[in-house]
Amino acid sequence: MSDSCFKPFFNLSNSIKIPERFTFPFYYEPHELSKIASAELQSYLSRKEDWEHNFGLDDEQEGMAIGKMFGVLVVENEKGELGYLSAFSGKLANSNHHEGFVVPVYDILTEDGFFKKGEKILNALNVEIEKAENNKRFLFLKQDVVAFRKELETKTAQMKVDLAEAKKVRNQRREEAEGNLAEAELAELTEELRKESVGRHFHFKKTVQSMKDELQRKEAELAQLQDHIDALRKKRKQKSNDVQQEIFRHYTFLNALGEERSLLSIFENTKTVIPPAGAGECAAPKLLQHAYLNNYKPLAMAEFWWGQSPKSDIKKHLHYYPSCRSKCEPILGHMLLGLDVDPNPILEEVVHDYELEVVFEDESLVVINKPSEFLSVPGKVAHDSVLARMQKKYPDATGPLVVHRLDMSTSGLMLIAKSEQVHKKMQFQFIKRFIEKRYVALLEGEIVEDSGEIDLPLRVDLDNRPHQLVCYEHGKSALTKYEVIDRSKKGFTRVNFYPHTGRTHQLRVHASHPSGLNAPIVGDDLYGTKGKRLHLHAEYLKFKHPVSNEFVEILCKADF
Repeated sequence: MSDSCFKPFFNLSNSIKIPERFTFPFYYEPHELSKIASAELQSYLSRKEDWEHNFGLDDEQEGMAIGKMFGVLVVENEKGELGYLSAFSGKLANSNHHEGFVVPVYDILTEDGFFKKGEKILNALNVEIEKAENNKRFLFLKQDVVAFRKELETKTAQMKVDLAEAKKVRNQRREEAEGNLAEAELAELTEELRKESVGRHFHFKKTVQSMKDELQRKEAELAQLQDHIDALRKKRKQKSNDVQQEIFRHYTFLNALGEERSLLSIFENTKTVIPPAGAGECAAPKLLQHAYLNNYKPLAMAEFWWGQSPKSDIKKHLHYYPSCRSKCEPILGHMLLGLDVDPNPILEEVVHDYELEVVFEDESLVVINKPSEFLSVPGKVAHDSVLARMQKKYPDATGPLVVHRLDMSTSGLMLIAKSEQVHKKMQFQFIKRFIEKRYVALLEGEIVEDSGEIDLPLRVDLDNRPHQLVCYEHGKSALTKYEVIDRSKKGFTRVNFYPHTGRTHQLRVHASHPSGLNAPIVGDDLYGTKGKRLHLHAEYLKFKHPVSNEFVEILCKADF
């Protein structure tokens, strides 16, 4: 039986070689076959008009604009024919099934399946909870109890004031009578005042107790209604957990060795333990599962974004992207077993045989020109770094040496302190923003404004470290000023960046994000298009010398 998802290649050039190893999915340059497959799929997507899904590419199309990640998997079938499979992440046009695309690892949207049945129960509970929360008596009591508590508090306080004033009056009458009344009359007055005091206190206690009893009755009725709502919520949570666990049990993944594991089994030894929402629904696991089920040999893969970028993340139309870490890394770690996969470049120790350029040096400080793709400090695997080089070059230096850091991909000026005291003074200048910094960058796109500022708060993407997201709720303030230096005829723009804050990947995100300049830095493999290098360079520093207190200006031009 033929597989409608398998699309054979036609008229392939003899110069295109079959990849020796499968794509490392978390950092890759698409193989030529993957690019051809992607181009064919993109051509199909551009012609497809019958989906009820707005990718954000047509301003006149109705509905919320939602871009989508698509993936292609180059495979060889049992006949030795080359072709490719296509997939999309999650659902598309509110469906898991579309002609020509591989099916989900497990289709939770089957009408008679446990998910749909569970969904009906959850929807019924939602209706019941909403009805209980909007019950007129419940809403009235919520306000009434608050108001009555306030009334009791206010009345109690006022009655205490009245009691104190009445006591003052009684004491004053007693003092005035002590020198003017006979003993028998004074005794009679004293008894009268005592009875008055007892009566007032009795009235106070009776009134307060009566109000407390009324409040208790109101609170008890409110608590009964609230307990009913809480019980419904608990029931909904339990049902939701049951459905989720059932999903985890039904999601099982193959690998090239023919081994099968469930989501729960795959994630049991990870930090999260519980699989994150949407795990297994990305394009890559779908593609590999279909390949294994149909005895195809996976050769290469690529994933690209189609449509408008999300508001928080940066996804460019037609750009290739790696698989996500939090959801896909554990799953693909299992599914790729048995395949000869390209090595993880991050785990490879890169040996740099060049000397670091010293731009400035005296008895207190060193300023070096850090090359692109060179670490500021040692990483988890790679040790060679600015810090390691400086420790070797200045063995008698004290303190942390490195005053500030640059991203590995960013080149430019870095300050090195030769003593702990100098280090503290220079870090103080950085913290107080006394040091002037300027970066130069080459951007993919034409910037209309000659200057301006970008104010977009940033936080790490917990699902895909070290990527950063724009987040107005949990992000940290990030401010960048810029000015255009030059606009080329080829559509590139050279700019100066003046970062007011120093967030991770701040300039890269502010350049690429649609709410920023919407023009990624040339060569940005995280937020733009991978190239030979990231065209971002820290070219200027101005600071007060920690010993002489004179201002020092250092300029180091970029080599791009």
